[in-house]
Amino acid sequence: MLNPDSVGRTFYGAEPVSVTQSEIDSFAAVVGELNPVVAPPTFSIRITLAQSQQLLSDPSVGLDWSRLVHGDQKFEIHRPIVAGDQLTCSSTIENYKVAAGNEIVTVRSDLHAGSELVVSTWSTLVVRA
Repeated sequence: MLNPDSVGRTFYGAEPVSVTQSEIDSFAAVVGELNPVVAPPTFSIRITLAQSQQLLSDPSVGLDWSRLVHGDQKFEIHRPIVAGDQLTCSSTIENYKVAAGNEIVTVRSDLHAGSELVVSTWSTLVVRA
């Protein structure tokens, strides 16, 4: 069960992620983007999902990843991600509730290039009863 003290906590990734044109091209090909001058809008999930999973695996948080399913995703893009970006990720547990025995957790992940906020994503995670 999620530790209620985790709500409001922000976890910071230790290492910046370097974005390459090759990664953008590969992602763009999968989603059918033919002219990937900038990363497709959903490219950020490639970074935030891996980072937030690592950050939220802290045993003190108490998320049971073996019963977790992804419920919803939302993006707020402040500017496109481009090749050469060095992005850092932070993840904040914004909301937690229990419904029908399932834990529902909302996590906001922010990607920064230096002090500039590039993308915010919100993931709704459901830990099945």
